Amino acid sequence: MLRISNSVELADWEIELNAIRAQGAGGQNVNKVASAIHLRFDINRSSLPPFYKERLLALGDQRITQDGVVIIKAQRFRTQEQNREDALARLRELIREAVKQRRARKPTRPTRSAKRKRVDAKTRKGKTKALRGKVTE
Repeated sequence: MLRISNSVELADWEIELNAIRAQGAGGQNVNKVASAIHLRFDINRSSLPPFYKERLLALGDQRITQDGVVIIKAQRFRTQEQNREDALARLRELIREAVKQRRARKPTRPTRSAKRKRVDAKTRKGKTKALRGKVTE
């Protein structure tokens, strides 16, 4: 069971975990031990509430495929157990971030002094650049 929040949990059958060989340097250990974890989670087939599914599918995250499958590869640690925990924690964090309520941005306008300062800075910069021209004798 993966607990997302107080009311939302994912069953073990919804998350597919496969052990694979890790990439990169590490010598003989990397070449013979399958310590990395490949996590697959199908959003559409899951028992998540519809609101969670909509928000996850609307995310522009590269870990979510066109079919709505979350793929996470965890290979940060040397042991399979630590990588499994890391993959599940990353999935939990992805789901929590997707359903967080964002505060609506209130459009604001620059103040009169801010506009004046911007224009003054532009004219000062322009004068400096004008002095960089060729010297005529």
